[in-house]
Amino acid sequence: MPAPASQSSKRKPSPPKVTPEKSETLKHLRASVGQLSTTTMRKLEQSLPWYSRLSADERSALGMVAQNGIAAFVTWYERPSSPSWILTDVFGTAPTELTRSISLQKALQLIRIVVEVVEDQVPVIAPEADQPSLREAVLRYSREVAFAAADVYARAAESRGSWDTRLEALIVDAILRGENTDALRSRIAALGWKAQERFTVMVGNSPSEPSASYVSELRRMAGRYAEDALVGIQGDRLILILGGVQDRETAYVKLSDMFAPGPVVYGPEASSLLEASGSAQSAFAGLTAARAWPSAPRPVAADDLLPERVISGDDAARRSLVKNIYRPLLAASNGLVETLGTYLELGHSLEATARELFVHANTVRYRLKRVCDVTGWDPLLPREAFVLQAALVVGRLSAPPKPATERQASRNQA
Repeated sequence: MPAPASQSSKRKPSPPKVTPEKSETLKHLRASVGQLSTTTMRKLEQSLPWYSRLSADERSALGMVAQNGIAAFVTWYERPSSPSWILTDVFGTAPTELTRSISLQKALQLIRIVVEVVEDQVPVIAPEADQPSLREAVLRYSREVAFAAADVYARAAESRGSWDTRLEALIVDAILRGENTDALRSRIAALGWKAQERFTVMVGNSPSEPSASYVSELRRMAGRYAEDALVGIQGDRLILILGGVQDRETAYVKLSDMFAPGPVVYGPEASSLLEASGSAQSAFAGLTAARAWPSAPRPVAADDLLPERVISGDDAARRSLVKNIYRPLLAASNGLVETLGTYLELGHSLEATARELFVHANTVRYRLKRVCDVTGWDPLLPREAFVLQAALVVGRLSAPPKPATERQASRNQA
């Protein structure tokens, strides 16, 4: 009784008929797997200079891939099927090791060597009638393996890219929180950070919907001006951590164009990546206070926003003004603090200051120049005079430092 049409349509197609020539070729192929593998390994060492520079484990992994490829070809030649088997039969557990050992270009060179070895042995392995069929099979097989190798590398790159992105986010978050742990050092090393000096942090507004291409373009742009860069997006904030910046002024201006509209602030330079937390904190404090200076340049240094940061409650800015401006002026003596305070109180008038202090106007000019030399801020420029005035205010409100003799006595009592 004939089977129903529905059942007959479900029957698997019968395997292709194996001719006597192909049967003989398969027999020779199976017997030649060991010899082909040995020849392949010898030719790898002779033809590929980079192969001999690999470690023993890496050469072993590549050798296993080559041997699997030859053995899998025998199976495929007998029963050609979908190329999905290649990922497991040829590469097996090797994709991760393979992508770490060599590039995709080198992997394709390896495949080419394997194909050449098999092609060279076609006249020996197959009868003359079956040689064209075997050569065609070798070419088709090499194409499938090449596509499979590209797929392996693409998957590995995607996986590595996702991991690197997560790792980068963890590092950025740890730096912003001021962590200084072995775990952070390990993550930084795993990410391949190379810069050893000149670290800084830039912060500003991020695009409303940043895309993967935007982040990639930002990294490429940062790579032109810095040895390394970390990118972090936290809500509406974009954080850029730079290491090994060569031309700071140009770098900051060019990179600020990648931020969304709004202020862009960069922190002071840090000596190491682990110390970049201070730069980040200063940059974020400056970003919060930047709206108090509507005409601020873009980008603007966090230290240029010290008065606004003090008013917004940033204690680090207050300490910086006292340490770097007020106390050096006190230590310099020669009436610098008194002259500066009088000059600022009397509307930046040299003559009025000279009359108030009973000195010549040239003396006032000299002392104001000394203020600039000691602090780096010029009282003759309105904006810098504002910074100096803020330093005088917070300095007068701060507790005076203990004399050296008193500090020594405290240590002796302890």
